[in-house]
Amino acid sequence: METQKLYYQDPFLREFTAGVLSCEPAGDAWKVVLDRTAFYPEGGGQPADHGVLKTPAGEVPVTDVHERDGVVIHTCAAPVEAGMAVAGVLDWDRRFDHMQQHSGEHIISGVLCRLYHCDNVGFHLGAETVTIDYNADISWEQALEAERLANQAVWTDREVEITYPDPQALAALEYRSKKELAGRVRIVEFPEADRCACCGTHVLRAGQVGLIKVLSCQKFREGVRLEILCGARALRYLSGTYDQARAAGQRLSVKPLEVYGAVERLEEELSAAKARIAGLEQTAFAAIAAEQAGRGDVVLFQSPMRPDSLRRLADAVGKSCGGLAAVFSGEGEKWSYALVRADGADISPLVKELNQTLRGRGGGRNGFAQGSVPAGREAVEEFFKR
Repeated sequence: METQKLYYQDPFLREFTAGVLSCEPAGDAWKVVLDRTAFYPEGGGQPADHGVLKTPAGEVPVTDVHERDGVVIHTCAAPVEAGMAVAGVLDWDRRFDHMQQHSGEHIISGVLCRLYHCDNVGFHLGAETVTIDYNADISWEQALEAERLANQAVWTDREVEITYPDPQALAALEYRSKKELAGRVRIVEFPEADRCACCGTHVLRAGQVGLIKVLSCQKFREGVRLEILCGARALRYLSGTYDQARAAGQRLSVKPLEVYGAVERLEEELSAAKARIAGLEQTAFAAIAAEQAGRGDVVLFQSPMRPDSLRRLADAVGKSCGGLAAVFSGEGEKWSYALVRADGADISPLVKELNQTLRGRGGGRNGFAQGSVPAGREAVEEFFKR
């Protein structure tokens, strides 16, 4: 006997009563079949509902729901007795979130497929975002235009229409579908936005979606993958984005919508500062190299510096000293190194021994090596005295 599916009769039904037809163990859980249910089973890209079954002995968590041959099977954390009456209570926040995301996907897919003559070939309602795949090369600007039109459809707040056309009417109807359908077909229509064959749960009016926000549009296979958020998820995301922009704006003494321009100015100032630092370093490195001219093998210790700066200093000293230039930058028990042989001789045996002795990491060839050692200055000096 097929389960009576209350979620189709009223997708806003949060609590219901039902009789337990069977309860079978399945590993650490139990598979429970009810004569009727408001718990939506996973399918069509929409995750299953969660909630509890209330029994005389207490509440039993429902952790997953699937459908097989018309029978809805509830995965429960504890057994319930066959033949008893139970009260089902949905995790409503989870269900309503799923309805917002699923309905929003309908609306923006309907708009995109109409505008750009493509098909929705994949849909996943994840815990964080919703992803939708289309078999057309849609640009970011086109995706944003679809977002604008989709939100217009949301704000018109038209009632969602659900029908089961007879075969003759269905054959004459234009609607979206990912596969060939047989038997009774459920058509979900968001007026002026989308008409699609779908078995999921949806809001009653378009306005209940609230908001649709496109986060990304990336090349995927032969088309693109859109990442979107709807409803409360979109609000939380945009609120978080605004909070970050506001905090950044306070640090930069600008309004939230002026943060990007302020960051551009900071980048320009940083680039100019880096250029000035590079010039000063070049002068300082030349002076250090001049002090080491003709001294042969030298070991130098400097305060912490960027890897590129360390390499440039070692190069300068290596050219002037006429031997091995071993330059270490850091402090305490943490030093980065750059080793240079001006003659370009194989440096790998020395690097291997250095790393083995001082538990270092790094390598190189053709007279140059770079790495780090977790050792103190005295240990490094002792190594090079051998």
